[in-house]
Amino acid sequence: MHSFSELVVGDVFVAPFVVYAVAALAILLALRPILRQCGFDKLFTNPGLAELSLYVTILGLLTVAL
Repeated sequence: MHSFSELVVGDVFVAPFVVYAVAALAILLALRPILRQCGFDKLFTNPGLAELSLYVTILGLLTVAL
């Protein structure tokens, strides 16, 4: 099973999910220029919703994998 270790920032425990959410945001921000070059925003009628769903997918994969 998982051993959920909290991150400690200035005597405050941060839940592992918050760390996963920040990591997913960093991954998405790193992928955005690549996706823009590939024309990701032109494939969808609502590109903001498509990016949100990609973020949720990355977050879900990080949560399951780690």
